[in-house]
Amino acid sequence: MIVYKRPVSVLVVIHTTDLLVLLLERAAHAGYWQSVTGSQEAGEPLMDTAVREVAEETGIEIAHENLLDWQLTHSYQIFAEWRHRYAPGVLYNTEHVFSLELPEARPVSIAPGEHINSCWLPWRAAAAKCFSWSNRDVILMLPERLRIADR
Repeated sequence: MIVYKRPVSVLVVIHTTDLLVLLLERAAHAGYWQSVTGSQEAGEPLMDTAVREVAEETGIEIAHENLLDWQLTHSYQIFAEWRHRYAPGVLYNTEHVFSLELPEARPVSIAPGEHINSCWLPWRAAAAKCFSWSNRDVILMLPERLRIADR
C-alpha cells in the first residue's frame, strides 16, 4: 500500500529576540535555504506537526506554548520533481505559518538526510537567501508580526 504525503504542511520560522533567523540548506538541492518545513501526518493537529518538525530538523525540543501560530496560510504549486510523493492529481500544497522565538542563536542538530547545513542570519539577509517566496515573505513580515503579537 502506497502512503502519500498530505498536501498540508507547516513553515516554522525560528528566530532570536534580535531577529537572527535560522536557515537550513536542503540536502537534495544544495543552495536551497529554508526555514523548518514539513508535512502534516494524518490525524495530527498542525501545532503538533510544527513541534515535531522543529525537533526532527533542528533537535530543538519545544512545547506548544513556545510557538506563535500566525493564522496565515499560503497555497503553492508542488514542484514537479516532488509530486510523486503525493496522490495522483495533487498539484498544490497548503502551508501554515508558525514562528519560534529563542533568546539567542544556538547550535542545532540538522536532519542528515534532509539538510546539509544551517546558519543564523539577520532577518533581511535570511529572507534574501530563501529559495521559497512564501518563506521569504514570512521572514520579511517578522518585525511587524512580532509587534502585533506583543500587544
